[in-house]
Amino acid sequence: MAKAEPGWQLIKGGRLTDPGLSRAAVTDILIQDGIIREVGENLTAPEGTRIVDASTNLLHPGLINAHTHGHGGLARGQGDRMSLETLLAAAPWIGGNRNLQDKRLSTLLCAAEMVAKGCTAAYDLTMEVPLPTVEGLDAVADAYATVGMRALIAPMVADRSLYEAIPGLMDALPDKLRAEAEKIRFRPWQETIAVMDAALRDWRWNAEDIRFAVAPTIPHHCSQEFLCGCRDLARKYNVGLHSHVGESKVQAVVGMQKYGMTLVHYMDSLGLIGPDFTVAHGVWLDDDDFRLLADRGASIAHNPASNMKLGNGMFRLKRALELGVNIGIGTDGVSSGDNGNMYEAMRLAAFTSHVQKPDPYEWATAEQVYRAGTIGSARALGIPDVGAIAPGMKADIVFLDLHKTQWMPHNATINQMIHAEDATGVRHVMIGGRFVYRDGRHTTLDMAKLADEAEAARARLEAAAIQGKALFDALEPVVASFCSGLAARPYHLSRYMCDAPNSGL
Repeated sequence: MAKAEPGWQLIKGGRLTDPGLSRAAVTDILIQDGIIREVGENLTAPEGTRIVDASTNLLHPGLINAHTHGHGGLARGQGDRMSLETLLAAAPWIGGNRNLQDKRLSTLLCAAEMVAKGCTAAYDLTMEVPLPTVEGLDAVADAYATVGMRALIAPMVADRSLYEAIPGLMDALPDKLRAEAEKIRFRPWQETIAVMDAALRDWRWNAEDIRFAVAPTIPHHCSQEFLCGCRDLARKYNVGLHSHVGESKVQAVVGMQKYGMTLVHYMDSLGLIGPDFTVAHGVWLDDDDFRLLADRGASIAHNPASNMKLGNGMFRLKRALELGVNIGIGTDGVSSGDNGNMYEAMRLAAFTSHVQKPDPYEWATAEQVYRAGTIGSARALGIPDVGAIAPGMKADIVFLDLHKTQWMPHNATINQMIHAEDATGVRHVMIGGRFVYRDGRHTTLDMAKLADEAEAARARLEAAAIQGKALFDALEPVVASFCSGLAARPYHLSRYMCDAPNSGL
């Protein structure tokens, strides 16, 4: 769990990642009850302090995943050549028929991967259909507690299906398929709000840094009344809000059609955007959107892997940073980004910044990407005392093995971490001063047992999904064709005309 390890510990002789230094310097870290008390050279410690030898390790703060989906763990590897909209159409097939144990297991698989790859906290937009349940959300929290991670758990909710949310899509379906699509319904928004209110009222996980947030999934998949209900609920309990905004061009086009303004400005007009608000993806945002988010103190969770895999485009990272937006980095879910590897996500964030313009001075730096994956993501999660190794911060520390080939030789720490580390260097992971991953093994999990449970669940869910898969196979060509046509349309974003998200607005 994310509870602090009691007593004193001294991490000696490790090289501490520091953006101010080209090459990490040997540094000691003194920890008391899971909190970093002192950082420096040749530190002394109280009698009885446990000594941790880090002489062959590079130390960095735990990476923080600003956007993922734990419910996707059991759907890993399903589907190829899917757009965002066809992936949403596949959701009843790849994510249906889950019992309570499946919901916990799916999240457990994702959390186990993240910890093994240097991630210590995550913003998890989990989904249950047709509405969240108190028991399901508790099971998700229990999965994170079992692994030992910190998490922000945000039920991803809507009151409109894909076919209701995109104008004209339902009408484009043949009669037989339309009848099937009309059966895909969410519960009335008041019921969903009531469930989240009940979960928040009795939430028992805050002491373990497993907290609650609210995630209206995509603005136009939610009625105005529902969005306002999510806003009011978040304000009532002082929790975060998170939504997929401008992820795909279809979203941007529909937003302009329905609201006559960008999705960011629409949500701001309803009072949702503030320091506790996180935009997921933000590929199709213009400079005015960035300025508004910066002015409100909001964040963007940048997910480069899924942005490319789903064909949504490339987020303008450098421009968003220039305009003052806080940026975190996420992996997205394992059915859209395909893994929970934050090192890969940071590397792709750097590379997608590079390929948009030929001028290297227009690219995000390795240091900017590193900060986004640590303190930027921490700010998006609303956890102020993680994301850095400094006095007063929680002792969430990753130990990389400097004997791995990606560190031979160790020339430039931040550069090599962003461009060369691939998670194979992760030796230990400490959360709250407690080793949740040591010598390449989880300390809280039996991975062989977990693999057996995952295979048993896969076989059962595969058999239960035969009809759902057949329906998706029939719907997919229509959804793909209609949404591709919609995305081909030019549209106005503020004073800009955009045909691509990296067109140099």
